[in-house]
Amino acid sequence: MDKDLENLPKLAKDALVENKKYFQRLKRRTPKRLDLLMQELHDDEFEKTDCLDCGNCCKTSSPIFTEKDTERIAKHLKMKVRDFTDQYLRRDEDDFMVLQSAPCSFLDERDNTCYIYKVRPKACAEYPHTNRKKFAQISDLAIKNTEVCPATYRILEELKKRLPQSGSHKG
Repeated sequence: MDKDLENLPKLAKDALVENKKYFQRLKRRTPKRLDLLMQELHDDEFEKTDCLDCGNCCKTSSPIFTEKDTERIAKHLKMKVRDFTDQYLRRDEDDFMVLQSAPCSFLDERDNTCYIYKVRPKACAEYPHTNRKKFAQISDLAIKNTEVCPATYRILEELKKRLPQSGSHKG
């Protein structure tokens, strides 16, 4: 079990205001090297973090299912898209297709593995999105993910150390 997971709600809440201010400043003057630094921080974190030790993302939240995801997974499960959608998905308040419930229907809670790993949704494959290009544009998502993913929390904390954004700093 990830050592930060137990305290994650408090850690994320305590860092929320600081993170929002940090990324507001960062967006005003985004350093050219931000994406390279994020890739490095992401790679460093996931060299020492095994998602199977945690699985909190699969236990507490749902990815967005694109039409391609739905078609691919339904085919894999030998189901009609309509039947797959009716059985597993719902439209959320933002009009996205998401799982009907958490934990994920495809999570094996004994070892946090995924029954459909090879065909999983794109959002799952890219989670926690900390190595995405134009990272500054998805910083709100990253901040939200600190509530779910201890690795994301640690990556953002390390970013703030490595790339300070004080009011007068020119990054």
